[in-house]
Amino acid sequence: MSVVLVIHGGAWAIPDELAPASVQGVKAAARHGSSVLRRHGATLNIDGEVELDAIIVDGKTLACGAVSCVKNIANPVSLARAVMEKVVLFLLGANKFAESIGITMVPTDKLVTEYERKEWEKHKKYIRTNNISDKVGVIWIQPS
Repeated sequence: MSVVLVIHGGAWAIPDELAPASVQGVKAAARHGSSVLRRHGATLNIDGEVELDAIIVDGKTLACGAVSCVKNIANPVSLARAVMEKVVLFLLGANKFAESIGITMVPTDKLVTEYERKEWEKHKKYIRTNNISDKVGVIWIQPS
């Protein structure tokens, strides 16, 4: 089964000194697919915390599920799939819903690599001073 992986390098004003590394990272992710995404830690938000988003859509039925700003969940797309498959409407919040269906919670520090922590420390002043967004996006299309 073939998949399509669409990647963008982030929705922020990438500083000139980071642009080559950003381009290389996007190229590496495109070349190596999901293995790149699985072995790297989450990018930290402006407060130095991990918050992850995910959305999943079934191309045949157009059923969908999404979660936003979840913490302590290593694979938020699994939670988004559960939302798609099991939920008509919920008001619990994604993390409480995850707990209610048995999604494993992990300590936040397990989602952050030492490299990302150092990068965040290095660039947090730049990020705060320039009012920069802290999101990166990936789209994975897997035909059934």
